[in-house]
Amino acid sequence: MSVILNTPAVVRFTHTASPERHLRAAAALGADVRGAAPADAGEVLAERVIHFMRLLGMPNGLAAVGYGPADIPALVEGTLPQHRVTKLSPRPADAADLTRLFEASMRIW
Repeated sequence: MSVILNTPAVVRFTHTASPERHLRAAAALGADVRGAAPADAGEVLAERVIHFMRLLGMPNGLAAVGYGPADIPALVEGTLPQHRVTKLSPRPADAADLTRLFEASMRIW
């Protein structure tokens, strides 16, 4: 759950690094990607992930599991040293980027 609640925001952020990979992932999850432009890749994949989140009854974001805006600085600080998360990203993310990702993950739909 800790990964999936951030996934829609993350793929919207990372898609610019490799739109074709994001579209392939969306297609592998059953999304219709015919006619999808590279600029749409993050949204197409995010929406497909959200489809499965809703189907499986996942919580609607970090707020649904008890986090709020006041927790974001600690979440960012806790994420920065996690090199398996930050260094493997196809697009570098600094503290400001992580803040925006956590903000976008508070409520997903």
